[in-house]
Amino acid sequence: MKKKCHIKKDDKVKIVAGKDKGKIGKVLKIDYKKERLVVENANMMKKHVKPNAQNRQGGIMEAEGPIDWTNVMIMCNKCITPVRVKLQVLEDGKKVRSCRKCNELIDA
Repeated sequence: MKKKCHIKKDDKVKIVAGKDKGKIGKVLKIDYKKERLVVENANMMKKHVKPNAQNRQGGIMEAEGPIDWTNVMIMCNKCITPVRVKLQVLEDGKKVRSCRKCNELIDA
């Protein structure tokens, strides 16, 4: 079952809790089952890789790890701050997300 989340892929978010608190990045991937998301250049993890056909040398790779989606907030482009989101229904019946502080539409 897909759980409700106010964050979508390619949103600009700020991490508000954890070891990477204060970092800003783009959402790369969302896992609805585990309620986690991957943010660009945040929660970097090291993984030891054996040499194989694609990676001849092997070694230590660094990649982004998942973060709980309660630890991030969407960045508003107008206020330039992390904000909560509210849903608005437009005249044509379309649902869009907007900033609670300045009522700027997040979904363009």
